[in-house]
Amino acid sequence: MNRHIPFARLHNFRDLGGYATEDGRTVRRSRLYRADSLGKLIPGTADWELFLSLGVRTVVDLRYPWETESKGRVPEHPSLAYHNQSIEHRPYDQAALGPEVAPGPYLAERFAEVAEDGTKEIRETLQLIARAAESDTPLAFHCASGKDRTGLVAALVLSLLGVPDQTIVEDFTLTERATPLLVADWRTDNPDRELLWPAYGTAPAEIMTRFLATMNSRYGSVQSYVTETLGLDTAFTSALRATLLEPASPLTFRRATETDIPTLVRLRDEAARWQKRTAPDIEQWTPGQLGETHFRTRIQEGEVWLAHLGPDVVGACELWWDDPAAWGLQPPTAGYIHRLMTDHRTAPPGTGRHILAHAERRTAASGRPLSRLDCISTNPHLRRYYEAAGYTVVGEQPMKDGGLGNPYAVTLLEKRLR
Repeated sequence: MNRHIPFARLHNFRDLGGYATEDGRTVRRSRLYRADSLGKLIPGTADWELFLSLGVRTVVDLRYPWETESKGRVPEHPSLAYHNQSIEHRPYDQAALGPEVAPGPYLAERFAEVAEDGTKEIRETLQLIARAAESDTPLAFHCASGKDRTGLVAALVLSLLGVPDQTIVEDFTLTERATPLLVADWRTDNPDRELLWPAYGTAPAEIMTRFLATMNSRYGSVQSYVTETLGLDTAFTSALRATLLEPASPLTFRRATETDIPTLVRLRDEAARWQKRTAPDIEQWTPGQLGETHFRTRIQEGEVWLAHLGPDVVGACELWWDDPAAWGLQPPTAGYIHRLMTDHRTAPPGTGRHILAHAERRTAASGRPLSRLDCISTNPHLRRYYEAAGYTVVGEQPMKDGGLGNPYAVTLLEKRLR
């Protein structure tokens, strides 16, 4: 998934929302952003308007004061509260390092120094994040490249929220998508210097892996570090989780049997009628198009899951183990989600996302690392829905034959599961 928000001058601005926790919850989207220097924003530009449209109300700048003075800070605006929290106390020049310096051990040690030296600033930064979350307003934190100091704070927050270490490491490595632009910016800003360190701007997984291991060995865990070293008790973490995680799903799931076939037909027909009312210009589902034979086959050949809110069925989806019509012949590495349906009269908000997440967990439990689906190419709203849920467009199938006698074009989307 490409989490980078497309600014022209900011290269590493990302939403930390959407990550799954170990207990199956999800970090809220559009509430916590990590970034490279917001001092690169200029009022009156498209970048500035895009930034303001995100609704950020608090900016935490993790750089040294001398950096903000020489490179600039986020422009002043009536809607923004600005805080400079310089968490690093031992400055060093990455660009001047020699090629013999391995980034993993070197930067992991620097991260550990920041955790040791910057307790006051890190504690205050976490408190600012908690206050913004409690007030339900977005916050952005940043350093110069959005990699090291920003990566450390992101790792602490995600760990407190219950996001697995492997996901935290993967989030850190996403800076690699921005590395060429970050290097180009350095060269522009330093025309009289030579960039000596080949690892400048890179984010190998080893850095974060080593840092998290150091936190565990030195403090017992990130939670122990926050509680015992920073002095923020477990009630602080509980409150952070309550405000920055999506509410636990009220739904329960069960696998459909043949006795559920009439319910599945009804759900599908009602979803088709709802689509006709809300998007009459998009030709997609038609009432009566799929009957009992279809769902009987899917129950026999794959998995069909029903979502319940109490005794009521409020949604369903099909989970296939291959899909040659859309994807061709593939190795057994994915689950294929079809017929994501919700009862728009009774389903609570977020039901579709919870059904998707359940199907993804089923796929992961089967040992398959990918979740795949397709949507009709003429429905950009549905494509954006899936992209917001973490899916990435990986191709197009111009003539999918769904067995109904009318081939149609679909967009292929894929999500790597953790």
